[in-house]
Amino acid sequence: MAARPGKAPRFPVLAELTTPDGARLTCRTLAQPDRTAPVVVVLPAMGMAARHYTPLVRALHRRGLSVVTTDLRGHGESLPTPARGVHFGYREIVEHDIGAVLRETRAAFPEAPVLLLGHSLGGQLGAVHCGLGRIRPAGVVLVASGSAWYRTFGLRAGLRRLVLSRLYVVGAALLGYWPGERLGFGGRESARLMRDWARQMLTGRYHVRGSLVPYEQALSEVELPILAVDVENDELAPPRAVDHLCGKMPRARVTRWSYTSADADGRPLDHFRWIRHNSGLADRITDWITDTLRSPA
Repeated sequence: MAARPGKAPRFPVLAELTTPDGARLTCRTLAQPDRTAPVVVVLPAMGMAARHYTPLVRALHRRGLSVVTTDLRGHGESLPTPARGVHFGYREIVEHDIGAVLRETRAAFPEAPVLLLGHSLGGQLGAVHCGLGRIRPAGVVLVASGSAWYRTFGLRAGLRRLVLSRLYVVGAALLGYWPGERLGFGGRESARLMRDWARQMLTGRYHVRGSLVPYEQALSEVELPILAVDVENDELAPPRAVDHLCGKMPRARVTRWSYTSADADGRPLDHFRWIRHNSGLADRITDWITDTLRSPA
């Protein structure tokens, strides 16, 4: 479900990209004067425009990191907009978009280590990309990012989510897209992306047709350092869901951490509020990046 914060100022454009299948992405950056400073590429949640992460971007920048943002395909400044006849899903984001953003970031910051920070769906797809063996970051931060498998949510909540997911897929098939911005879940989404999401919710496995390699296999081959953070009061990515996603990456060097309101100066948290109430989390991410880059395996 997408949050609805007000519009935030946009950062300078780093690059305008066109993927092999014609999608257009805009990368923006808030960079440090020191071009060797670590760079964090932020991948948003389903339905979230990159501009909503402005509080997080500024917090990480104040702590000495450069930050690159981009919208997931179909949101914010990216094109195409989901509509009848516009077909894309997990495969295009994993195999085209994330790699293009990482390549451009590395070209712009050739002397800096580049890391991914993924929220929710952005974290899931970013993790899959890391297992494909093309462009791998120096590390991955997963925040409020867990498997959508219905069994990780408990019996009642899980079955409710499973039933709703089937209704969403039927609605998207009938309309040719999912109008989530009007119906209260996600944003305006591609019908195929909704099918991919619902399939993973039902089976617990990431499987898309025509992928380079099976995505479950890709996840099993991730060998990167990962900081996986669950957030207090997060009903969309509870600890068991985060653990289920991490369990698919047995070779990764996973550090688990729970972000609570005590870490956020008493501010209330959930799947989205952590973006604004980020003080303790930004400190933890920065410390983890420093430690990870100082002592690589």
